[in-house]
Amino acid sequence: MRIRTLSEYQVAYKKSVETPELFWDEIASNFQWKKKWDKTLDWNFTEPNVKWFVNGKLNITENCIDTHLETQPDKIAIIWEPNEIGEEFKTFTYRQLYHEVCTMANVLKNLGVKKGDRVCIYLPMIPELAFAVLACARIGAVHSVVFAGFSSSAIADRLIDAKAEFIITSDGMSRGPKAMNIKEIVDGALDKVDFIKKILVINRMNSIVNMVAERDVWYHDANQGVSDECPAEEMDSEDMLFILYTSGSTGKPKGVVHTCGGYMVYSAYTFANVFQYEPDEIHWCTADIGWVTGHSYIIYGPLANGATTLMFEGIPTYPEVDRFWSVCDKHQVNIFYTAPTAIRSLMAYGAEPVDKHNLSSLKKLGSVGEPINEEAYHWFERHVGKGRCPVVDTWWQTETGGIMITTMAGVTESPASFAGYPMPGIQPSLVTPEGKPIEGNDVEGYLCIDYPWPSVLRTTYGDHERCRINYFATYQNKYFTGDGVYRDKDGRYRIIGRVDDVINVSGHRFGTAEIENAIDENPAVIETAVVGYPHDIKGQGIYAFVILESHAEASDDTKKSIIDTLVKEIGPIAKPDKIQFVPGLPKTRSGKIMRRILRKIAEGDTANLGDITTLIDPSIVDLIRIAAI
Repeated sequence: MRIRTLSEYQVAYKKSVETPELFWDEIASNFQWKKKWDKTLDWNFTEPNVKWFVNGKLNITENCIDTHLETQPDKIAIIWEPNEIGEEFKTFTYRQLYHEVCTMANVLKNLGVKKGDRVCIYLPMIPELAFAVLACARIGAVHSVVFAGFSSSAIADRLIDAKAEFIITSDGMSRGPKAMNIKEIVDGALDKVDFIKKILVINRMNSIVNMVAERDVWYHDANQGVSDECPAEEMDSEDMLFILYTSGSTGKPKGVVHTCGGYMVYSAYTFANVFQYEPDEIHWCTADIGWVTGHSYIIYGPLANGATTLMFEGIPTYPEVDRFWSVCDKHQVNIFYTAPTAIRSLMAYGAEPVDKHNLSSLKKLGSVGEPINEEAYHWFERHVGKGRCPVVDTWWQTETGGIMITTMAGVTESPASFAGYPMPGIQPSLVTPEGKPIEGNDVEGYLCIDYPWPSVLRTTYGDHERCRINYFATYQNKYFTGDGVYRDKDGRYRIIGRVDDVINVSGHRFGTAEIENAIDENPAVIETAVVGYPHDIKGQGIYAFVILESHAEASDDTKKSIIDTLVKEIGPIAKPDKIQFVPGLPKTRSGKIMRRILRKIAEGDTANLGDITTLIDPSIVDLIRIAAI
């Protein structure tokens, strides 16, 4: 399963392309199955319909926990570092993790959760978040983690779409200097939802919260006298494991569905190889488990490999700007996986907060969420890695389930700003916008994948046609990533960015329509157009062009009101960086907003707006350009 040299990568990649079913059959055989599969792969990209390890039976938690009880029960599985420095960190061995997960699984069963039920998890980065995810998987419930930062309205949308009748949350949370009553946020979501059966509440902050009799249950009460043994539910390889919502080019978030068998195999395989994981290494992925990176590379990938994984409740600048580096030294972290946004924000404080730390335990560094620019790459490599740690720049998506194109630490080399080579099993291709194949190297095009990999999304929950249209209908027999890419003379890939109406803010994707719809909820607003623009820290910032009602005043108070509306509808992570009030929007005669013009204005490139003769009113462009911030 492990690739250790460039020649081994080349052999593995060749085999994975020429005999993909045999390749993945051998990889999957390394895991514990209750029943071996009858057929390795059944697929088409037309419907689409993809099935891996057909009729295979397993439970992913047996591979993440139980199998290690036989060989390393006392090895630390999870290190938890709290937000506050004064609070003690916690560790959980694989044996302790087993009992914690089984206890929570039994509590969920006592509350009426059954195989196939959807469970919404809205928790801070506390150990119980990992326990909850694994407990759902243990009993065959489908977990849907929502980042604890989304608004009540955003939670409600996800509850309704997933038809989730159960919620796991906490009384409150602290992230950096801010404390929040998140039970109150969940309660706000229930103004729109009337089908919730039970809410399980973790006591994190000793807060006073509203508890509804018969519906709301404290976990510390519900787990009293409950068995800490729970047999793992037998799952089919293609049974749903989780739903994770991601923004797209239309307003409604998409519930990306991943299934048990293929996702397990691919997340574990990529973790072992991309990070060149060695036994007893400590792996820290700084993502939140509310995002797919946390699912794959905090929980499932590391635990399936018997690794020690670190969870961090806080933020990189609290209580001081060197918090990341002090945690690395404190826990002797070996693998550090973070986002370019975090790196760029910490660069702004200079090298001194990093350089004063030893960081000698670090062996491998990783970047995720968006392409890492050269300046950030070199700073990361020089100051954090001290010039001796390989940096893996990983490209993948919520929909792919695991890392697709990347450097493998110490195995394959890539220049700064290049993701690198495809993982074994990944068959990328480049096409023109019209779908014509682009062959050879030193070329640019739209990135597609021509053959299924085990963790490809299976559907978008409740709307398979949306899955087909978004990912498989654009180009025949191809998965369309939505990204533009450059392939260099050596066959390495550099991701250029999104080609659709999606903005990548600090590694978090937002559909422009999603933000526009939220802003339009404000009574002062007639219409909005949102675009992304280059941002020194976030990668992309959000620039909103807003048409106001005649009675509304173009003032700072109105801007604040719009921001408040957006925070209410989506959450603070979607706040626009710039709001410009405009008299109109550049529209074609068919009514389509010409976003390329707005992007140019947002980028400050007003001298190169291109052809505007197809607009209904070309003069509107000058009015927007003159008033541009």
